Amino acid sequence: MKLSQSFFYTLRENVKDEDSTSGNLLVRSGMIKKTSAGVYMLMPLGYKVQNKIINIIREEMNRAGALEVSMPALLQEEVYIKSGRLENFGNSIFKLNDRFKKPFVLGPTHEELFAMAASMKIRSYKDMPFNLYQFQTKFRDEPRPRFGLIRVREFTMKDAYSFDINEEGLHVSYQKMFDAYVNSFNRMHLDYKIVTADTGVMGGLLSEEFQAVTDIGEDILVLCNQCDFASNIEVAKCTFKEVPSTIQQLDKELIYTPNAKTIEEVCQFLQRDAKDFVKTLIYKVDNQVVACLVKGDDEVNETKLRKLFQANEVELASSDIVEEITHAKVGFAGPIHLECPIIMDQEIQNMRNFVVGANQNDYHYVNVNQKDFQVTKIADIRNIKEQDDCPCCNGKIYFKKGIEIGNTFKLGEKYSKALNLQYLNKENHLEYVWMGSYGIGPGRCMAAIAEQNADEYGIKWPISVAPFEVAICLISLKDELQVQYANDLYDTLQKLNIDVVLDDRDERPGVKFKDLELIGVPYRITIGKKFQEHMVEFKSRDGRINEDVSIDTLVTYLKNLLQK
Repeated sequence: MKLSQSFFYTLRENVKDEDSTSGNLLVRSGMIKKTSAGVYMLMPLGYKVQNKIINIIREEMNRAGALEVSMPALLQEEVYIKSGRLENFGNSIFKLNDRFKKPFVLGPTHEELFAMAASMKIRSYKDMPFNLYQFQTKFRDEPRPRFGLIRVREFTMKDAYSFDINEEGLHVSYQKMFDAYVNSFNRMHLDYKIVTADTGVMGGLLSEEFQAVTDIGEDILVLCNQCDFASNIEVAKCTFKEVPSTIQQLDKELIYTPNAKTIEEVCQFLQRDAKDFVKTLIYKVDNQVVACLVKGDDEVNETKLRKLFQANEVELASSDIVEEITHAKVGFAGPIHLECPIIMDQEIQNMRNFVVGANQNDYHYVNVNQKDFQVTKIADIRNIKEQDDCPCCNGKIYFKKGIEIGNTFKLGEKYSKALNLQYLNKENHLEYVWMGSYGIGPGRCMAAIAEQNADEYGIKWPISVAPFEVAICLISLKDELQVQYANDLYDTLQKLNIDVVLDDRDERPGVKFKDLELIGVPYRITIGKKFQEHMVEFKSRDGRINEDVSIDTLVTYLKNLLQK
C-alpha cells in the first residue's frame, strides 16, 4: 500500500463521543467510524486488522478439525420460540416482519440453526463427532452502547458448535476448542485470564470466559494470590466458616432514626460500623417478590439469586412494590414481620446484635438476632470481596477488570432436546446429541489489543495483527535516488511477503512520523539524510530498537527480524 495512492486519513484531536482509549484511537487512526450508537464502519486499515485477527482464529479452528460454514443473519422468530429462548433475550433481540407479516429476528446467536444443520447429517452414533463454525454478523439491541467496539449493537462473531454422542465425547471436543482459543489469543499477544462464568441464556453444564485484562473492563475477575483459581464475580462462591460466639444476644430495641435511610446515614446517626448492619433488599424474581438479607458492607449477587430460584429475570423491586411490602418508604425495609419470603446470606449466621430496618418510616431496630425473624432460606447470595478467603485454598482474593473476548460452553443436551436432535446408539435406541458452543468476538479482540497496547502517541499493535508489519517513510520526494530506492525496497519486501506500507505523501516528516505511530506499525524505516551514507534509520514502535542500518544489509536484517 502506497499512502499517496490510497484511502488514508487520521484525526489530530481526540474524539469527543468516544469514552475509551481504544475507541478514541481506532477512530483517530482512521480504522473505524461510528454511524450510530453501537454501530461502526470498518475502514480499510481497521478491516485489515480485524481480518488478521479472523485469520488467526480461522487457522486455529481449522487446525482443530472444525469446518467453516455460513448461516443467515435473518431468522424466523419461531426458531427461538421452539428452543424456548425468545423470552430469555427480552428486549435485546431485534424483531421485524416481512411483507407477509411473518415475524423474523436479526440473529443474536445461532445455536438453533447449527442444530438444524447438524440434523442433515446425524442419523447414528457413527456420524459424530464433528464441529461446525462461522464468522457472522450478530445483532443485539444493547441498551448502553459504549467503549467503542467493546459494547455494540452490531458485531462480527466467530461461533462454533460441536456435536458428540455423550458427555465424554463433548469433553474431548471442548478441550480441542479450548486449546484453539488459547493458541489464538496467545498469537494475538493478549494479556488474558480464563475464568469460570455464568451460563446465562446459553444454559448448559459449564461456561468459561477468556477475559482480556484492562482497567476499562466491565467484568470483575476474581483471582487468588496463591493458586490458579479464577472466576467471574457473578459465579464466584463465597466460603463460610461458622464462628462460635460468646456474645450475649440482647433484646431488640426500636430506635428513632429521622431522615436516615442509607447505610451511611444510619451508621453516622447510631455511631455504628456498616459491618454491624444487615441490609434488606426487596427483589422481584420473575413474578415473585422476595427479601434478601446481606451484611451492610456486602452486595447481593443477582446471578446467584437467579440460580437459586431457577428464574429467568431478577431485578430490584420498584419503590411502589417496596412500600406495599414493607408499609414504609424506601430505606427502612427490615426482616421483622415482613410478609414475603426471606433469603438470608450465610454470613449473617455469625452476626450478633445487628441493626435492621423496622418497616416503619424513620425507625430502625438495634440488637436484632436471627431468632427475631423467620428465614425462608439461608444461602450464598453475596458478591465475594477482595481479601476474602479463596474457595480453593488458603489464599486471599483479589480483583482485576476484564473484557470478555471469548467464551466456551458445554451445552449438553439442552438444545438437542428442545430441537429434537437425536441419533441411534449402538443398541439402536434413540439418544440426544451432546453439544458444545464456542464464541470469539474479533471486534472485541481488536479493541482489547488496542487498550492493552496504547500510549500517548497511538497504538502499538503486535506484529501478528498490525495493519502493516513495516513502514517505509520517504522524507524527500525531490531526491530521485531516495524515491527510486524507496520504491525498489517496497517491491522487494512485497515479494518477500512482508506486509509493507510506503508513506510517499507530500507531507512534513513530523506529520508522517505521527501518523505511523498513531496507526501502530511495528517497524519504521526512514529514508532521509543518512541515505547519502547508504544508511537508513530503523526504529521499532515499542522503542526497543532505534539504530542506523546499512541499505546493503537491510533486507537480510528485516528477514531475520521477521523470520520470513
